[in-house]
Amino acid sequence: MDSLTPTPTHHPEFQAPLDVTDGQHSALIDDTLALLNDGVPSKENEYGLREIDRWTEVLRATEKPGLAKIIQALVTLREQLTDGNSEAHDVAESLATLGAETSKVADEATAGYGPPLAQLGKLLIKMGSTLSR
Repeated sequence: MDSLTPTPTHHPEFQAPLDVTDGQHSALIDDTLALLNDGVPSKENEYGLREIDRWTEVLRATEKPGLAKIIQALVTLREQLTDGNSEAHDVAESLATLGAETSKVADEATAGYGPPLAQLGKLLIKMGSTLSR
């Protein structure tokens, strides 16, 4: 390349935010409640890990304030579940934190999401409490 050749420019691909409909939000909450009613996701339960990943991406794409703590709790929980050395107490604490933050969001939720999110928050807190024993 000589000095007269223009420097190639890189144009990153545009990534549109994930657009999730109300029906998809409801289905996601229902799927998560069904999953958690079967017990705490584990490293061996790929469905549980995919559910954590799916929630993380959906919440990042919503761009609503107040979700940063939930996203961080999901990332931490995933790391703990995939790390073979995590203590049950640490996982329990992450579940309880996630439940408390979900309950806060449920209090402010609209479009009928409040009750299912409140149920999800309570279930996460209960799982954390059960796991810490």
